[in-house]
This record gives sequence, structure tokens and C-alpha cells, in this order.
Amino acid sequence: MKPGIHPDYHPVVYQDRTTGEAFLTRSTATSDRTIEWTDGRTYPLIPVDVTAFSHPFWTGTGRVLDNAGQVEKFRRRYGTHR
Repeated sequence: MKPGIHPDYHPVVYQDRTTGEAFLTRSTATSDRTIEWTDGRTYPLIPVDVTAFSHPFWTGTGRVLDNAGQVEKFRRRYGTHR
């Protein structure tokens, strides 16, 4: 890598605002807020709105749409063209 052109890549903690769950990873993002992690060190804290801890797809709370109803709605609107 060319020196002096890449942003600082360091450990940060992302925290889900909805559930409060947090995970430690590496990022170029920075924050003025900090949190003490389980290893006793202090890391920058970046709160986020949605993570895998609160996303409907990953939590299993997502709704299933009626696909057959969508096909019928399309056929009523545009008819069957043959």
C-alpha cells in the first residue's frame, strides 16, 4: 500500500439503537462517543439504526407477501394478452 493516502483503519464498536446489542469490528469511521468493551479497552462507539439484531429479515419477523394475489391483480389490470 502507498503510505499516507489511506484513511486510518481501527477497531470500533457499532451499537444497534433499537436493541442495544453491540459488536466490535474494524472501520475507518470515527466518533466522539466511546464505550468500554468486554476486553477492558475503550473504543469509539457508532450507533446505527438497523443491524442484523433488529432487521426483520434476520430476526424472522418479516411479512410474507401474497405473490399469487399480485399475479391476479396484474391480470385484472392488464388482462391476458395472447
